[in-house]
Amino acid sequence: MPETRADDLPPVDLPDTVRAALAAPMVDHHCHGVRRDDLSRSEFETLMTEAGGPAPPGTTHFDTPAGLAVRRWCAPLLDLEPHASPAVYLSRRAELGAAEVNRRLLRKAGVAAFLVDTGLDRPELLTAAEMGRVGGAAADEIVRLEQVEQEVAEAGLSAVGYVRALRDELAARAARAVGLKSVAAYRCGLALDAARPSRGTMIASAGRRLSDPKGRLTDPVLIRHLLWTAVDVARERSLPLQFHCGFGDTDLDLHRCDPALLTGFIRAVAPAGMPVVLLHCYPYHRQAAYLAAVFPHVYADVGLALTYTAAGSAAVLGEMVELVPFHKLMFSSDCYGLAELCLLGALYHRRGLARVLAARLAEDEWSTHDAARIAHMIGSGNARRVYRL
Repeated sequence: MPETRADDLPPVDLPDTVRAALAAPMVDHHCHGVRRDDLSRSEFETLMTEAGGPAPPGTTHFDTPAGLAVRRWCAPLLDLEPHASPAVYLSRRAELGAAEVNRRLLRKAGVAAFLVDTGLDRPELLTAAEMGRVGGAAADEIVRLEQVEQEVAEAGLSAVGYVRALRDELAARAARAVGLKSVAAYRCGLALDAARPSRGTMIASAGRRLSDPKGRLTDPVLIRHLLWTAVDVARERSLPLQFHCGFGDTDLDLHRCDPALLTGFIRAVAPAGMPVVLLHCYPYHRQAAYLAAVFPHVYADVGLALTYTAAGSAAVLGEMVELVPFHKLMFSSDCYGLAELCLLGALYHRRGLARVLAARLAEDEWSTHDAARIAHMIGSGNARRVYRL
């Protein structure tokens, strides 16, 4: 294997203890399965971006911060020179095969545990257990609420039976998981009425929902019911509840994904004592940092923003740590489809945080001990505590 490592740090002045803390195995608290099959160039480029489609004619998604990062940091792990051309990189990837590429890149990411959102249940994606085996790490499941609801809606139940079955099925799935997740941002936005819906309103909405059970859940009343059902289950099992916020694919209306829109719900569920985790909140990461600062049960990350900003990751992390309590910030790659995205998420977390820590140390704002301790907390300690790993 080449000497290039996923935990290579930028040439900044850091004490050895801080470098060791940054290089330590991390918990990827939000990710998805990667593809098990070999990919064409068009398939690879589509997975490399949140755009969900090809670049404009005559251009390529390799001409992005993430695209250049793949060529710089992933190429040496496939026995190529840094900055190999896209054609050479993809040819070598195909020659090695998906299984070997996944093994090399996932293991070099330096991840001790993958917490996998299994809501995208597709046969071409590695399962949570497979992510762990291939990546040489532990692995656990995060249950996506909307997937459970879809299965219940299609079960042919009455409106009353739907309400009961949703609670039972979610509790059964939660028994095997370390957390729950909602993609309400994709369905109706985060500006939700915080109140638990009345039973009559809920039953009426369920009747309408069951008239088209194969459609996506978009009814705000039923989404609120789903979230409050999740709160009940999470409280019973001491599980956190994740929310997708901010940057994502083309299904999102970005203005509806500001985590500040969740403030009413966050305030309403505070008595439950359940951690609320705001995922990859960019470009609203300062709002997320504020929420984590003022609400004891709120946590946050910047997730896939670090992969897609690549060399700009230090600026994003620098803005996040302006205010966020250090015991509230966690690492995630939010990788999906490509093992490259897991590798780059971990690498740019380490490189970005290294620059942030170096600046604080140079200004004598933080001690060496504190810098190392904070790097450990963000990389793995906070996630181990929140998800009870």
